[in-house]
Amino acid sequence: MFDGQPLAVFQPFVDTATGLIAGVEALARLRDSQGRLRSAGPLFACPQTNQSALRRLDRQVRDQALRQLQQAPRDWFLSLNISPRWISRLQPDQPLPSLRQLDQHQVDARRIVFEITELDGDSPRLLAAVAQYRQAGARIAVDDFGAGYSQLDRVLALQPDILKLDMRLFKDAARGGPSCEVVKALAQMAEKTGCQIIAEGVESAAELDFALECGARYVQGFLFADGQAQFPAADAFARHFALLRDHYVQGKLAERARLIELRRQLGELMGRLRPWAESRAGASAMPPIEEYPWLLRIYQCDRTGAQITPNFDRQGEGWHEDPSYLRHNWSWRPYFHQLLAEGLDEWRLTLSPTYRDVTSNQYCLTAGQCIDNGRRLLLVDIDAAALSTCPQPAAWCPLQFGLTGS
Repeated sequence: MFDGQPLAVFQPFVDTATGLIAGVEALARLRDSQGRLRSAGPLFACPQTNQSALRRLDRQVRDQALRQLQQAPRDWFLSLNISPRWISRLQPDQPLPSLRQLDQHQVDARRIVFEITELDGDSPRLLAAVAQYRQAGARIAVDDFGAGYSQLDRVLALQPDILKLDMRLFKDAARGGPSCEVVKALAQMAEKTGCQIIAEGVESAAELDFALECGARYVQGFLFADGQAQFPAADAFARHFALLRDHYVQGKLAERARLIELRRQLGELMGRLRPWAESRAGASAMPPIEEYPWLLRIYQCDRTGAQITPNFDRQGEGWHEDPSYLRHNWSWRPYFHQLLAEGLDEWRLTLSPTYRDVTSNQYCLTAGQCIDNGRRLLLVDIDAAALSTCPQPAAWCPLQFGLTGS
């Protein structure tokens, strides 16, 4: 039916906590008469492929993988792909073929991760199968997390142990842009529900950095290895990973240094603006602040969050008063909570994370400080992209500049 001999190959998962291989994913390959390998993935994705033949191929590959697992270190796990469409075709009381295979090969189910490759199929049957896997001791992973937002309810119903970030979304996010914050939010959601994160398709140091930024417990990709017929040594990538991790840590330290420098400049700026702000003077009386080219606007709010001054917006070399936001209330923004909590501590400066401004569509940060004996808030908006054009200890990155307010 298929042109080639079915073969199981293994792509490792590197544990970001140790740099050691923690497990492998079994992948299906077809080997031709010249010994060349090609992925069987397109066959699984093609709806015209004979499903019975495909299931036989899948079980052949799985048998090989389970047989070879006996040669792997005892603390490794094996990830096996499971299609819910096939589960849907089983009789309600029919034993799961994958669990029978574990028994045949005398493999402890606690070493197995069943990776749900999509969320189609019969939901009650899928949930029942997942319950059987868990009862046997296996863990559950959901592949391509983030690719199908309409299936989020199914993910929550499955309560997986592991989530694999969708490769295309992950790669796009690693380059920056709006998807960067989406993937970080998905990773934070996974962490709060007790899931471990796998970042797959990691092919560059920048993608590894982003995986670590997202809190990934395991990474998988060509940066370390592709699918191999033989198991590598557990520490095969430990030195390589340690060098990359140290580079990431140094980058985070440089980021912290940039934050410290920005806070120093903001403290200086607030000191210049404070007498002018407390006098409620207009733009014509603003002190010289040309050396802060990243400054977008200045405004004040009362302690309820209501804006009580116009926006003072930078326009070329001067400043323009825009009254259109007077009486708008910004107390719903997260950084306001911290500002209000500071109260009379007027020397405390707060700084928001990077966000996209809905009016200008720019990436911004907002800094604030209490003035007038804590009765008012002096706020400045910062153009995050403009920070990269300023002389700094190292290059600024608006989206990866993970600023916090304390």
